[in-house]
Amino acid sequence: MKLLFDENLSRKLVIRLADLFPGSTHVAFEGLLRQPDIAVWQSAKARGFALVSADADFFQLASTLGPPPKVIWLRGCDYSTHVAERLLREQSIRIARFDESEHEAVLILTP
Repeated sequence: MKLLFDENLSRKLVIRLADLFPGSTHVAFEGLLRQPDIAVWQSAKARGFALVSADADFFQLASTLGPPPKVIWLRGCDYSTHVAERLLREQSIRIARFDESEHEAVLILTP
C-alpha cells in the first residue's frame, strides 16, 4: 500500500516508514501543498495512493464519495512524528487488511 501523507503530517514519515510502505510520498513532494482537499483527493485516486491525514476533511470526503482513495485518519493527531510513526507501524497489519477490503473507505487510528 502506497501512502500519501497530508501536509499536516511530517515529511519525515515517508523515509521512516519506507520499509513498510514503499512508494509512499508526501503532498509537499508532489506539488500539492496548500491545494484544495479535492485536488489532493483526485491526485491520490489517480495515482493509487491511500491518504493519511490528521484532520477530518478527508474522512468527510471518503464518507461522501467512497473509495478510492482509501483514507487513514490519525484522529486527534496532536502528537509527535515519532508517535505517529509508531502508531502506523503498530497498526501495519490492520492497515494491510484495510487495503484489501473492498468496502471500507476509512480507517481511524488513535494512539
